[in-house]
Amino acid sequence: MENIYRVYEDEIRSLEEEIEILTQKFENNKQEPVFYSDEEIQMSIKSLQGESKWHESLPDLKPELDCLKSDLSFLMKFTGIWFTNFSKITVKKTGNKTIQKHRLSGNCHSLPFQMEFQLLEIQNEESISAVVSDLSIIMECGEYSDLGKFVSCAEERGNLLLFFRSLSSFAEWCEHRKCTFQHFKAKYPDIIRLPEGTSGDYLVIRSPELSGFELIIVWKIYVDEEGRVTPVLDLLPKIPAQALVDKAPAVENGPQCFRNMLLLLGIEASIESLIQAVSMEK
Repeated sequence: MENIYRVYEDEIRSLEEEIEILTQKFENNKQEPVFYSDEEIQMSIKSLQGESKWHESLPDLKPELDCLKSDLSFLMKFTGIWFTNFSKITVKKTGNKTIQKHRLSGNCHSLPFQMEFQLLEIQNEESISAVVSDLSIIMECGEYSDLGKFVSCAEERGNLLLFFRSLSSFAEWCEHRKCTFQHFKAKYPDIIRLPEGTSGDYLVIRSPELSGFELIIVWKIYVDEEGRVTPVLDLLPKIPAQALVDKAPAVENGPQCFRNMLLLLGIEASIESLIQAVSMEK
């Protein structure tokens, strides 16, 4: 029995000694300095330098952002296209391919529009390519039937560049026509009539001397399926029956003379010439 107890006592004493040795080693390690290799030190220095450069570059971002805002403002004024809302959602991303869904709305001069489309971006080592699909454009084309047909073609082709380029040209011509009508109505309020307002497509010049005598200037703006925008002006004389006999040659030649004037003088000067001629009519 004593032998058994002696064995247990020896084992306990051995364990206690081992615990004491391990404790002493732990205390010694706490006091020893920690050494790093040259490679670890260089990595730490590079990391700190990178963070320092990033913080130093932050002040440079504001001038760059202001420059981008200035460029965007110039483009919007130049094209007449103003975006009022924009959002995008990443639909799928696999490897070097990303599919995003874009929604945006805005105005091109006085013409509002909304659209949404999917954009597939493929990023290679040297470049990034993008493909537009599922293009949907919402516009109130109203009396502009040609514009409605063009929008449908742009949707089918998914050609955003063609759409914005042609829309900008079309809206600019509409704005130019509106400003021209406003100008002549303000300058000659008793002679000029705008039955459909400044947004209409024709202007009426009334004779102050001869009742019923009018010259109607029709100003249409066409856009074909290829996006080509063409303004077309024509003259339609309205002559009273009693004056028709004497002025028959002028009535017949009037539209062709007006078209010749457009080529020589331009739109505003040609309209001004007609107003002056009608104002002096006796």
